[in-house]
This record gives sequence, structure tokens and C-alpha cells, in this order.
Amino acid sequence: MKVLVTGNMGYVGPLVLRRLRESHAGAELLGYDMGYFAHCLTGTERFPESRADVQYFGDIRRVPEEILHGVDAVVHLCAISNDPMGALFQDVTLDINHRASIDLANKAKKAGVKKFVFASSCSVYGFAEGGPRRENDALNPLTAYAKSKVFTERDLAPLASPTFTVTCLRFATACGMSDRLRLDLVLNDFVASAVVSKRIDILSDGTPWRPLIHVKDMARAIDWAVQRDSGEGGAFLTLNAGSDAWNYQVKDLAAAVAKLVPNVEVSINKNAQPDKRSYQVSFQKFAQCAPKFQPQVDLLGAVTELRDSLQAMRFNDPDFRNSQFVRLNVLKRLTNDGHLTKDLTWANRSIAERA
Repeated sequence: MKVLVTGNMGYVGPLVLRRLRESHAGAELLGYDMGYFAHCLTGTERFPESRADVQYFGDIRRVPEEILHGVDAVVHLCAISNDPMGALFQDVTLDINHRASIDLANKAKKAGVKKFVFASSCSVYGFAEGGPRRENDALNPLTAYAKSKVFTERDLAPLASPTFTVTCLRFATACGMSDRLRLDLVLNDFVASAVVSKRIDILSDGTPWRPLIHVKDMARAIDWAVQRDSGEGGAFLTLNAGSDAWNYQVKDLAAAVAKLVPNVEVSINKNAQPDKRSYQVSFQKFAQCAPKFQPQVDLLGAVTELRDSLQAMRFNDPDFRNSQFVRLNVLKRLTNDGHLTKDLTWANRSIAERA
């Protein structure tokens, strides 16, 4: 089996490579990434991309067709990956997350790729009242990032066929330790703040709902999707990927962190304006389709791992929200320093693409 993983040098990608290498020892694994965050390594003794057989550096908007020859499955992680980045780079977000994704899928199908796994997001539900959202419920994308996921799902559907199986995994909010840790994710932020400041400040009133999933369990779900046959759910399948047990209100996440990090004060902004994003999600369909690939990490386990990993790194930066742990900061600095253009291409692309 030959698998191409796009966006493999981000937060989720290292765990995906590790999972695929462990599950498919003889597989040929290829990575394709722009390299924005290649330097943002955390708590690892091994360069994550050493688990790949080949690492390509390039723009997802210009994927060479030849690297898809002989590929059995594409795992498409590459994206402008959250709401703040999407807000600052709106046009680029739609270009990379939507248009380039469909272009890649077309190239993959033409090249004979059999499986296409798209990392979508539960953020497509936006603000949703009335119980957990199911896959066929109405979508309410509130941001450029969420809209890009909706558009891509929509345009992938007609490409699916018995010989080109498409799986869209609507992931819950990611959390947990990675070889390229992000602290611009709610649980990760809370743990980091607790470790360095002994304080968690909840900007909302604490009531918004967030479904979460550990990055290891994201990789587990992707492993299943890479193996999925069209007879199991159809040529095109959209699934909420996560666990019903991981639907939490933000205040509950803070309480879990305070339970495991001693002497932490939790502050809630009771006068905050209503959060525009709040939704619970049903993961029953995922449980039915992939019973052997269900999430294994629980909330307390995720918090404990993050706490211990940050302490092992001697993490002590109270200003971490202005550091490279927040991906928007990295893009801003690369742009401001002239390394990236405003459309997020490398200023000296010829050198970057030869690297």
C-alpha cells in the first residue's frame, strides 16, 4: 500500500504517520507539505518525517501529478487550520482549503488513487441548539474556515465512485500532545495556562459546548478511512469523528484541568456575550461504521499527558499565546519578515521547492 499524506508537517500529521507506520509496516508513506511549521517541534527525540519514505515540499495549490502515480490512498490534512488564520487570510483559506482540495481530488482520481480521506471539521455546525448534531442535520458554518470545509465536502461528493472512495471525517476539536504541539486549541491552552500561570481565564460564560478528540484518535480514525471499502457506507461518506463521551462545556474542560494541575484558579466571564460557536455532536454513526477504531483516550488522560509533557519540556512561558505554539503567530512572522507573500507562498519559491 502506498499512501500520500498532505499537510503532514503540522499538528496532526506526525501522529498520522506514526499510526500508519505501526498499522501498515510494509506501506510506502509519502508526505507533502509547504513547511510553514516544520521548525515548530516539541517534546520529540525523533524528526517525525523520518517515518515517511519520501517527504515532498510544495504548495498544495500546485501538486505535481506525477507524485500521485501508484498511490493507493490520499490523506488530505493540508489546510489553513483554524478560525483566526481563516479570518486574517480569508481568500487564501478558500483557495487552499477548498479549491486546491478539489483540484487534488481530481488529480488523484485521474491518477488511479482508490481512497481519498478528507479531514473536515465539526465546526461546520457553527451554533446549533436542540441536541447533538447528526451528519444529515443543517449546517451553519460561521467562519471562512468552516465554510471552506462545507464547500469541499459538497464538491467531493460528485467525484466519488466505486473505484474512488471518498471519506469526509468531521473531526471534533483536536487536543493532546504532538511532535508539533499547538496551544491555540481550547484544552491545550487551558493546560498550558494552568502549568505556567496557575490560572485559567475562560473568556466566555463557560456554557458553550465543544466536542473534542485526541490527536491519537484522529489518527486512528484516519487509519480506518484509508482501509474503508465503498461497500461499507458507500462511495461517498461523511462522518462525525469523535466520541459522544467527549461532548463537554468549556467550563467542564477547565474543571478537569484544575483537578489535575494543583492550585489552579479558574475565572469565568459571567458577563460575556454569547459565544457564536456552541454545538454538541452525535458520533453514533462513526461508532457503527468503525467499531474497532473508536477513540481510546479520555479527557483526564489527555490532560495528564499534556501536563506531564509540558513539564518535561520545562515549559514556562506565560506569554505562550504570542509564541510559535499559536500557528497564526508563525504565519504572521513569516509574512512580516518577507519569507511568505500575502497569498502564503514562499517569497523565493524556487528555493523552497528544491529543498
